[in-house]
Amino acid sequence: MPRPVAVAITGGISAGKSEALAAFERYGAAVVSSDEIVHHLLREDEDVKRTIVERFGEGVLNEASEIDRGKVGDIVFTNQDELAWLEELLHPLVSAAYMRWRELLAEDPDAPRVCVTEVPLLYETGSEARFDVVVGLTAAPSVRAARVVHPDVSLRERRLIPDEEKLRRADFSYVNDGTLEDLDAFVAEVIEQIEP
Repeated sequence: MPRPVAVAITGGISAGKSEALAAFERYGAAVVSSDEIVHHLLREDEDVKRTIVERFGEGVLNEASEIDRGKVGDIVFTNQDELAWLEELLHPLVSAAYMRWRELLAEDPDAPRVCVTEVPLLYETGSEARFDVVVGLTAAPSVRAARVVHPDVSLRERRLIPDEEKLRRADFSYVNDGTLEDLDAFVAEVIEQIEP
């Protein structure tokens, strides 16, 4: 059995990566989000939890003694050095988890033909070589501002390669300023071109 075509979705903050991932899933692709993997690591990996508490203190724990992502976010999204430290801790683990997931998919006789993950820092971490296809997304600043969840994104954005460069390097690119239906149609076209 050939392994599924490995697709990465990347792009700037609030460009619509999660919505694109959901669209790929609707078209039958296996999907995993880097954010989901991070959630899992923070909940389940005792080494990660211990390392974060050693760095930031027990104030980042909630009442159940679990990592509170909001409290960690309050620290790292206002301090570039702490953000860099957290990214250096988590990104290799996220990449390893994705690769294990992909290997398990390849062993499944009923594996889908396409597997997709959202990788916000794909080019920044040099991870593009791990994928067969890269989909780059962007959106107008006003559209992205309306979508943003965490209001203080300036530190994160300064660390990112500009969207124009990401789109230039991607195999497929899309300006996500339209409707969900428009995004869905774009994903359908990508699937049609890459499915073996």
